[in-house]
Amino acid sequence: MYPACIFDLDGTLANTLESIAYFSNRALEQCGYSAIPVSDYKTIVGDGADMQVRRMLNRTAGKDAWTEEDFHKVRTVYGGLYGSDPTYLLKNYDGMPETIRRLENAGVRTAVLSNKPHEWVTAIVGRLFPEAAFGACYGQRPGVPRKPAPDGALLIAKEFGLSPAQILYIGDTNTDMKTGRAAGMDTVGALWGFRTRAELTQNGARYLAEKPGQVAEIALGGNTVG
Repeated sequence: MYPACIFDLDGTLANTLESIAYFSNRALEQCGYSAIPVSDYKTIVGDGADMQVRRMLNRTAGKDAWTEEDFHKVRTVYGGLYGSDPTYLLKNYDGMPETIRRLENAGVRTAVLSNKPHEWVTAIVGRLFPEAAFGACYGQRPGVPRKPAPDGALLIAKEFGLSPAQILYIGDTNTDMKTGRAAGMDTVGALWGFRTRAELTQNGARYLAEKPGQVAEIALGGNTVG
């Protein structure tokens, strides 16, 4: 049994794809660029808003076809739009609220760690999980390197008074698997998220889960999915 679980946000704890795509495409269009198909955002997100906007520009304008001034313009517009309502078009993954409730009822501590700006993370988690008692909920903060650096995960372990080996890290991208491994935590690849089974296994996922309920089984020492 693992005494604690750390969840990534986008594509793991919450289905934010339509929300991200909506605000991203509005920002691109306001800055004179073409919109990007919603499904393409599965490979665009995952490493913070700055990297996301750079990938958006590469996808819509072409690599090296934009300047830093272009980047800052789109980034500013995107930040303003998303920040105005980061809970817009959010969806819960089937079974996720029940999974969090089961973990907490079993005494497993839960936390959220995202590369999203911190204020957006707290707003999203508060909307989708109003009754959950996450022991820590962090987005990108000054002085804490973003994932895949292990710093944020290790700070949560310290707050919980646990060793990294006692914590299960759940995420849906290579960035998450690298984060968990660098922190010395066992990782669960979330197959319901934005990336593929191959990406997760190639980046060191110890476990794979096809649906949220299996995370509780893994954390509580039950059956796992390979």
